[in-house]
Amino acid sequence: MNDVYAFTEAEKTTHGVALLCRLLKVARSSFYAWLAGERARTARKAADDALAHEITVLHIASKHTYGVPRIHAELRRLGHRINRKRVERIMRERRIAGVTRRKRRSLTRPAKKATPAADLIGRNFTASAPGERLVGDITYIATGEGWLYLATWLDLATREIVGYSMADHHRASLVVDALTMAAGRGQLQPGCIAHSDRGSEYTSDELRREIRRLGLRQSMGRTGSCYDNAAAESFFALLKEEIGTRRWPNRASARAEIFACIETFYNRKRLRKHPLWGYLTPLEIRQRHEQGHALAA
Repeated sequence: MNDVYAFTEAEKTTHGVALLCRLLKVARSSFYAWLAGERARTARKAADDALAHEITVLHIASKHTYGVPRIHAELRRLGHRINRKRVERIMRERRIAGVTRRKRRSLTRPAKKATPAADLIGRNFTASAPGERLVGDITYIATGEGWLYLATWLDLATREIVGYSMADHHRASLVVDALTMAAGRGQLQPGCIAHSDRGSEYTSDELRREIRRLGLRQSMGRTGSCYDNAAAESFFALLKEEIGTRRWPNRASARAEIFACIETFYNRKRLRKHPLWGYLTPLEIRQRHEQGHALAA
């Protein structure tokens, strides 16, 4: 029937609507109703095309990682009062999708004689304020010169990466350097929990001495249980999605990419849904906490 109405619209200046409707056996009222609806559909399509352009720009800016929830949150931050289902429909029609996380091979190698610390987290990956709880882990990046290892410490209150270190090895000094950085920039509170798996880097005397020096408390999950350190592993899955799984020509180029991803995108631009404040970046969540503390003081 749409073809009939479209033909009538195209030929009406030549033969007239009344004659065409009579020949095609359709009611004029039905044709005019279709015509009014067609104008609305055209306007709706133009609005969808404009919104699709904005969504595409946001998706590219997220390094093609944002799905519907974060795209919708970004649009709302830009002042659009838009239904999430509409965003979902437009992204589906244009085949715009976020990334799907992949499993990664663990580097965890438990030390045979070391005594692990107790689990002070218990899979409760939350914190009431920055500097109370950190989770740490190590991952590896392929380069033409060999593996580049990355150790990070993530603040559970803000999901900000407050400390990280990169090297061509994954000895204990790698995680110690990352923790020292976290202490310098993360405003860690006395008794802050530093949680990790039971890898030999984390059961080392070198790390234990640094934890004692900083006045922190060490915590470890169980052997072979990735869920006991899920927040730290989740960040690495996200990182590899955003920088890609390609092989870098050398460690220097991989370092530069990881630095840019952590400092310019993840900590300052990537949205995360906070249970109280909605979608914010890790840096904005830290600022909210600091503002609340200042008001309380």
